[in-house]
Amino acid sequence: MHALTFSRFGGPEVLEWTALPDPQPAPGVAVVRTHAIGLNFADVYRRQGRYHLAGMPPWIAGYEGAGEIVALTTDDSAQPTPRFRVGQRVAFADSAFANAEQVAVPLDKLIALPDDIDFDTAAALLLQGLTAQFLLEDSHAVQAGETLLVHAAGGGVGQLLVQLARGKDARVIALASSDAKRHAALAAGATDAVDAGAGWQERVRALVPAGADVVYDSVGRTLGDSLALARTGGTVVFYGMAAGDPDPVDPRVLMDRSLTLVGGDLWNVLTSADARQQRADRLFAAIRSGGLAVAIAARVPLREGARAHALLEGRGSAGKVLLIP
Repeated sequence: MHALTFSRFGGPEVLEWTALPDPQPAPGVAVVRTHAIGLNFADVYRRQGRYHLAGMPPWIAGYEGAGEIVALTTDDSAQPTPRFRVGQRVAFADSAFANAEQVAVPLDKLIALPDDIDFDTAAALLLQGLTAQFLLEDSHAVQAGETLLVHAAGGGVGQLLVQLARGKDARVIALASSDAKRHAALAAGATDAVDAGAGWQERVRALVPAGADVVYDSVGRTLGDSLALARTGGTVVFYGMAAGDPDPVDPRVLMDRSLTLVGGDLWNVLTSADARQQRADRLFAAIRSGGLAVAIAARVPLREGARAHALLEGRGSAGKVLLIP
């Protein structure tokens, strides 16, 4: 098989199309032939050397994909009521080495796909949709009538977060860096869309003079501004660093204005196979009912992954970037 790999840290140019041995099934581990792979900022961070990596170089990034099971051990396939079978359509949101034509995935991390959810939708939805779901329910339980300020609202997580927040009857102020992304955020249900360019803080303050109830910050470098734009007693949920690590936060800032700063990490709630499937099934139901839609910004051949990374890193995509083996 082939995989998109890197053996040194740097820009998209360090990515290589590499022939590697096919992965093999093991007890509790299936081999999945990928049909669509989700690209995420975490993959950019790994390529840059800013995020945890599994294994030794050449490294294979990626944690999210969809495809079909092509191999199981005899013991796993011969159980009286096997959870999975060869040929079954599946997806995963938190299994390493996804940027490859074949991936060895623990059975507990596989999510069974309903017949009406295609591979592209699953690969575009799961990691970012589960993240948005977690941010709105676990990091902060959003209530009807609350005002949310969402950074990068035209991106993959952003658009899903806006849609799910509007489903909870929250007001959403979307920050986005381009006209296309602002239009995407408004189409997703944002009440207002604000240019994230210079002076964005004043534009947001004009809309919410007392501050937002909750600020969702995935940019990192903007964390200080996010704290300043939360209302007294409000909450900032920090869950990404697309523009770089944030500056340290003085705890006095939190104390003086009774602010809550929460870190959001999906892996803290995806603790079992049942949790993965149940949370994913809720997203599938929302897709099915029309309450949630996935925006796919680009489908890029996996062997051209450097182009996909440049597109995502340049923040020029309004929606999900998929890698297609």
